[in-house]
Amino acid sequence: MSATIAAVATPLSPAGLGVVRVSGPDAIAVCDRVFRATGQKHLTELEGYRAAYGHVFDAEGDIDDCVALVFRAPHSYTGEDTVELSCHGGTYILRRVLRAVLQNGARPAESGEFTRRAFLSGKMDLSGAEAVMDLIAAEGKLAAKSALAAREGALFRRLTAVRESLVSIAAQIAAFIDYPDDDVPPLPTEELTATLAQSAATLRALLSTADAGRILRDGVDTAIVGAPNVGKSTLMNLLAGCERSIVTDIAGTTRDVVEETVLLGDVKLRLSDTAGLHDTADTVEAIGVQKARERMDTASLVLAVFDGSRPLDSEDEALLSSLADKTAVLIINKSDLFDAVPEALVTSALPKVTLSAKHGRGLEELTAAVEQVTGVAALTGDEALLANERQRLGAARCLDSIEAAMNALSSGLAEDAAAVCIDEAIAAVLELTGERVSDTVVSEVFHRFCVGK
Repeated sequence: MSATIAAVATPLSPAGLGVVRVSGPDAIAVCDRVFRATGQKHLTELEGYRAAYGHVFDAEGDIDDCVALVFRAPHSYTGEDTVELSCHGGTYILRRVLRAVLQNGARPAESGEFTRRAFLSGKMDLSGAEAVMDLIAAEGKLAAKSALAAREGALFRRLTAVRESLVSIAAQIAAFIDYPDDDVPPLPTEELTATLAQSAATLRALLSTADAGRILRDGVDTAIVGAPNVGKSTLMNLLAGCERSIVTDIAGTTRDVVEETVLLGDVKLRLSDTAGLHDTADTVEAIGVQKARERMDTASLVLAVFDGSRPLDSEDEALLSSLADKTAVLIINKSDLFDAVPEALVTSALPKVTLSAKHGRGLEELTAAVEQVTGVAALTGDEALLANERQRLGAARCLDSIEAAMNALSSGLAEDAAAVCIDEAIAAVLELTGERVSDTVVSEVFHRFCVGK
């Protein structure tokens, strides 16, 4: 029998409301020892989805007035008997209520243990459980919508269709191999290959959005680069919404990397404002320039800033040529000072926007460009997304096995070879959804959760 667990389910900071969640076989009995209803009715007498008003107390006396909400198994988040004690959200009050619950039979919940119990009781699959933390961490509309779709089974349904198709093929091959003397018709190789191809197409579609899903969830490392005095720091301040970088008319003001995280449209940018790229004899400034080059090399997205009010110089041209193999957006700044864009920027194949960072003009165009190059623009929030590396690797492993099975069938190898590959593909799908997964993987998934969830 699992233990009864408890934790503060809301942030430990002053608030109008705070919740202590208790779940497990003795949850209701434990809360009955620390909660006194106004009508003298015990929580053990309440049906599920019922609330009682009263006071929560400990050995020293009343702690706070409180609403106790009772959920009966299996109709609760965890699938177990659960009680949520809602009181005022002061940190002292919540800690004291939790201590009272722990002193009366519960133990502290581990990270993600409530959701882990929901997964183990079949209330959600593993991808849906992972989406719970994505939903909590979402900082934009699209990220929240995508996490909710995953929580409600969008990815699980796609993977279930793949699994069922693979299991059907595996059964046909097994029947042909295991009963050679019976009147089992020859394997319809072309039909099996076509069915496998459909599953492969589903996995390729999922993998094609994996990078965009990861960016939506985790954000993207972004370097703002350019020659001195082109407006990099002004752009940084515009995106940050405050004066994050020092801005002057003196070239070389920024000598170190200045960092900030901002939300641009539906993309979270982990920004680095870097020193101007140029040759310099100043030792300190040269270190800043080297850091800028290193940050540009490691960034997943480069916002390359150019001063559109003057012709490109050798430093601008060197920067432009270095962007050929990078994911980048050209930002032609100071649009309030020019009418025509330098020809070299016009002819570049990279996406580009004109902007006045000083006056905030062109920000919508920059937002659209960033969403386009990161792949986020193609997402609606309703589709199934692979939201983390565990899911991406599982889908890739499944696809590799399916393609190996297709090759085995098309090249005339023994049916056993295709069967082994299909079994490996099924195992990969089952691990992805959590239907067949090791305790080590489960522990790793929920270790990243907050304690109250």
